[in-house]
Amino acid sequence: MSHPSTFESYVKNINLGKFLEDLEASNVDMILREVEHFTEKEAGKRDQIVLDYFGEDGVKRIIESIVKYLLSSPKLKANAKILDAGSGSGLFTVKVADEIHYHIPEASFYAMDVTPVMLSVLRRKTSKITPFLGIAENIAGSIEYTRRYLEVPRKFDAIFSTLTLHHCLDVKKVFRSIRDVLEDYGKAIVIDLCEHPFKEFREEMGDLLLGFNPSLIEEDAKFFFPNVYVRRMPGVRCECSGRSAELFTAYLTLKRHENHTL
Repeated sequence: MSHPSTFESYVKNINLGKFLEDLEASNVDMILREVEHFTEKEAGKRDQIVLDYFGEDGVKRIIESIVKYLLSSPKLKANAKILDAGSGSGLFTVKVADEIHYHIPEASFYAMDVTPVMLSVLRRKTSKITPFLGIAENIAGSIEYTRRYLEVPRKFDAIFSTLTLHHCLDVKKVFRSIRDVLEDYGKAIVIDLCEHPFKEFREEMGDLLLGFNPSLIEEDAKFFFPNVYVRRMPGVRCECSGRSAELFTAYLTLKRHENHTL
């Protein structure tokens, strides 16, 4: 396996349209429009945009929730491999990694996103997280494509995904994709928007879906995970120009274990 020496050379080797076609993305043109939106309107200021949506306290609580479930049963091993699927510019990725490294110093972190410039922003923040291009509907295919250029594991002990699901057209495909790249006792944490009426978010924020009914998310996830716990996240909302949307947290595991309360 031959690898370019830098992340930048890896990105330059990929034709994004062909990449998405090879991964059998649900709607290549729509994803490319999303990438254009995030490249032109948000990449350089994405962190501040998210902070404006949730406030510092809201972002802190989201991070605390992710860390809580990463550290809960089933316990991560000392050299755990952890993926942020849909990392964007890495606001959550970097902060979660810092918290987890305090408890599990040898854990390794990876960040996947479909927008190259977002990953470049993350790359400038830290060298402790390995970024690579990919889509949540086909993480395994994204990894195989990337392994032509970079060292990325085929399986992970844990995956978290924050505010990515509403940018995906096929939710069941995402849950299957996550399951397929988890180790046997793996776990996943998915945080996203509850259903809301703000159709203008599609244009303003590049959203594809207007959030989700948590009960339907639970039903979809149960096709692929034996343990599924989905709850609304109290006290944390996405606020934008007087419009407000709740969040939900889904905790998904492949191992039977004691009950959790979210």
